[in-house]
Amino acid sequence: MSTRNDESSKREAILFPNENDSALHQLKDYQKTKAHFQWAEAVNGLTEASQGRWNAAYECIDRHVEQGYGDKKALLFTDGETERTFTFSEVKAVTDQYAHVLKNQGIQIGDRVFIFLPKSPECYFAILATIKVGAIAGPLFEAFMEDAVRDRMQDCEAQYLITDENLAKRVPFEDIPSLKYTWEISDLEASGKEYIDDPSPIEWLEEEDGMLIHYTSGSTGKPKGVLHAQRSISHQYISGKWVLDITDEDVYWCTSHPGWVTGSVYGVFAPWLNRATVVIHGGRFSPKTWYELIERFGVTIWYSAPTAYRMLMSEGELHRHYNLQSLRHMLSVGEPLNPEVIYWAKEAFNVRIHDTWWMTETGGHLIVNLPSQPIKPGSMGRAFPGIEVGILNEANELVSAGDIGKLAVKAPWPGLMKEIWKNREKYDSYFTDNGWYLSGDMAYQDEEGYVFFQGRDDDLIQTAGEQVGPFEVESKLIEHPAVSEAGVVGKKDEIRGEIIKAFITLNKGFVHSESLTEDIRIFVKTKLAAHAAPREIEVVEELPKTKISGKILRRVLKKQEEENVKKKIKDVSA
Repeated sequence: MSTRNDESSKREAILFPNENDSALHQLKDYQKTKAHFQWAEAVNGLTEASQGRWNAAYECIDRHVEQGYGDKKALLFTDGETERTFTFSEVKAVTDQYAHVLKNQGIQIGDRVFIFLPKSPECYFAILATIKVGAIAGPLFEAFMEDAVRDRMQDCEAQYLITDENLAKRVPFEDIPSLKYTWEISDLEASGKEYIDDPSPIEWLEEEDGMLIHYTSGSTGKPKGVLHAQRSISHQYISGKWVLDITDEDVYWCTSHPGWVTGSVYGVFAPWLNRATVVIHGGRFSPKTWYELIERFGVTIWYSAPTAYRMLMSEGELHRHYNLQSLRHMLSVGEPLNPEVIYWAKEAFNVRIHDTWWMTETGGHLIVNLPSQPIKPGSMGRAFPGIEVGILNEANELVSAGDIGKLAVKAPWPGLMKEIWKNREKYDSYFTDNGWYLSGDMAYQDEEGYVFFQGRDDDLIQTAGEQVGPFEVESKLIEHPAVSEAGVVGKKDEIRGEIIKAFITLNKGFVHSESLTEDIRIFVKTKLAAHAAPREIEVVEELPKTKISGKILRRVLKKQEEENVKKKIKDVSA
């Protein structure tokens, strides 16, 4: 009995910040800050934006050079074979060079420039250079296949592309008539030397001018383009300061690729707006490699997905072979964070993991666990200062503490999307008549303001930190000659949170076999993306559908799968 009490007390202590450390964090008094904070205070932390002249790339890089920090390390890169280091002055020089080339090609303010590159310094530089000249940057995840690239570039009427020799092979150029010019990164690097002595290529913009576009999947329809305006950098700056807790001395590592919104907002902008040294890892996930990177670069702040932390946790005592004492702050994003992972991190690194909640559409953190505040296991945290969170019923009215309802946020705030590209109807659907932004999540809030996620109100699948829309996967499945119909759901998984499971019916002339289902899985992997390929495929006689419209009932498939899992567990334990 005493052992259990000791363990309970030990875990309870983990939920509170160390008293000696709490005074060091940049946001010390949550309640006082939340009561008095105004968003204009965040803008005042930026040099030119506070004067009405906006350019995110300038505030990320050029500003620090002008303020005397040109020799400070801005970027540390490794791909497991090579290492490269860049100062802020060097980043400014490269991005200026790229920007001059883009300008010379005729790029105008508001043009769409897509960046399809591996996770590398050049990917980050291309994004910044695009923004320097006033264009809208559209980063693409390096694992996207031809169809995923086509859908996004077609929808956005992409005008320019920056890629490399290998990824260019996945771009269906003939299907993108809007495309005016493409650079391979090697050509872009070789150009622009003659512009070194030219004036700055920075274009000063208005706060509502476009900056960044990311495509996010829905439960129906193709991915939708979420456009963010320049004003979002004030949200990214202040959340980087208070949630990521970045100071000048920090070495910061966000493991996400800039093709996902976390990799852009909290991999590029927030850390550099706060003058951190940013780490880029260009290799594949490997527990050994990740620990070596933290030790080698002295990483102090680490932002990743619960799936990655669970994978590391499954490696047992591996972390003990490395010196990881530089770590002072860890955060998670993308899916619910298991309490056990928090306890593991505290035991392994003597650091708590702080969960954060936000969305592609929100542009920055909305609900957070701050380093100076207590953590409640299973909670997403509390509303960021300047943000009002509400739990609504079906009539869009606030419910009482403890009641489950629709998770909503009072609009507007600086990071909120400017628009859904070419789809005003979809944009409007996010908002209630009484001014709330609807997240699509279900949750409840306790008396102290902590929010607890309960699930999605649609069918989106959260797998290994990525968000996958079932419609996109189903559409690709039925392109395979063997597949007649397809229904896709998320299936609970201890490591990845959820895996993608597909239920399919076969066309006449095809017979179910393991080799056929593997061929179908590989088809989706190569045509769409590896993370979107079903890990399980079940062949069925027919799929459940609505009687009137014939729409496949994913919720029925999901319920059937959950019942089958329970039955198997019961059979094993019998």
